[in-house]
Amino acid sequence: MPFFEPELHLTEEEFRLIRDLIYHHCGLFFDEDSKYLLDRRLLQRVTLHNLSGFREYYQFLKYDRKKEQEISDIMDLLTTNETYFFREAFQLRAFTDEIVPELAKLKQRDRTLRIWSAGCSTGEEPYTIAMLLLELGCFDGWRIDIVGSDISHRVVQHARKGVYGKASFRATEERYIKRFFTESEGGYRINDEVRELVTISQMNLFDQNRLALLGKMDVIFCRNVIIYFDETSKKKVIEAFYNTLRGGGYLLLGHSESLMNITTSFALKHLKNDMVYQKTDRTSGGVVT
Repeated sequence: MPFFEPELHLTEEEFRLIRDLIYHHCGLFFDEDSKYLLDRRLLQRVTLHNLSGFREYYQFLKYDRKKEQEISDIMDLLTTNETYFFREAFQLRAFTDEIVPELAKLKQRDRTLRIWSAGCSTGEEPYTIAMLLLELGCFDGWRIDIVGSDISHRVVQHARKGVYGKASFRATEERYIKRFFTESEGGYRINDEVRELVTISQMNLFDQNRLALLGKMDVIFCRNVIIYFDETSKKKVIEAFYNTLRGGGYLLLGHSESLMNITTSFALKHLKNDMVYQKTDRTSGGVVT
């Protein structure tokens, strides 16, 4: 008589335990509609670690010495890391045509520019920012510091390697590829001229100790990341961004994201090419035109 292994499924209790553990670790919240997603995608981790079921997997996530790495790895399964160079061109035009000239004038004395690409996935965003600044060519003698960060170990490794396939260039003009990339086995490698401006780090946006080490930033890009957070987590992360930005610094979110009902600590500024958020002092806030 053939023997069939019973198929494993998340129980309601196991779903709540694992969901809450992930939430408290990094702020990502999975509602009841996401139960099937966790069930199917985490089953492969249960199998990979040769565990008896989701209850044992929960214990692994909670107590194993490799728990941090495991949670980092499952972020790849539960979130979308789809990105590409020069994404959301209208916002990048606002950055190069309006924000950067303002910063260049404002910071002429100390000649430093610090930009954070939070949740940078495989690195296309921080490298795009570096290419744009190099193309502008107005920062000779300046210290340019672009930090890209992501919670996923896998995508951080990809970003550090800096080799990309065709899918990453869907919005890239040929002249950028010719100037800033070298064709290599498996794709195109970003040139050292660009890489020297960018530091890639693995970072959990809920890790206050790591965030404190970043220092003050002039601009923070965090696009299509807070969509994974509930309101409580959004408030916590946006507050961290507020504390990280210098006075008057800019926060650039994804086109479908806003700070409505999250905070009034940023002013919505209407630029010619886009609307962006600018840090205000705690007594002001509102709309800047």
